[in-house]
Amino acid sequence: MSLQTQIMDEIKTAMKAKDTVALESLRAIKSELLLASTASGSKEDLSEEDEIKLLQRLVKTRKESARIFTEQNRPDLAEPELAQVAVIEKFLPAQLSEEEVEAVVAKIIAETGASGIASMGKVMGLASAQLGGTAEGKTISAIVKKLLV
Repeated sequence: MSLQTQIMDEIKTAMKAKDTVALESLRAIKSELLLASTASGSKEDLSEEDEIKLLQRLVKTRKESARIFTEQNRPDLAEPELAQVAVIEKFLPAQLSEEEVEAVVAKIIAETGASGIASMGKVMGLASAQLGGTAEGKTISAIVKKLLV
């Protein structure tokens, strides 16, 4: 089942349940999917990889907003953002733990023979491609730095 179909089904469920937070989150996903598919100018649907990147971007934006609201002592605004993150994350693949990411990165470093911070770009490229949507770029970057230094 495509992501758009899943989103439409979830929107119907949220409407019936009168779940405003879920409805708002799902409509945001639907909107972003529509914008992304029309922006490319192609008649083709988005690839699964593009959909995952789009969802990760939505999660990252909301987490950042919640962090800013929390710093400004506005929990009333931070809570809805975090609730939306929970709804959006349902559509993302399961995230790997830091230990699992570290194992994959260590394997990549061993295979490529990378050493020193100068090799970080090469390792990051391979790790990001291999880990796909299962780990945040920030986490991958921190682990690569730790293992290369």
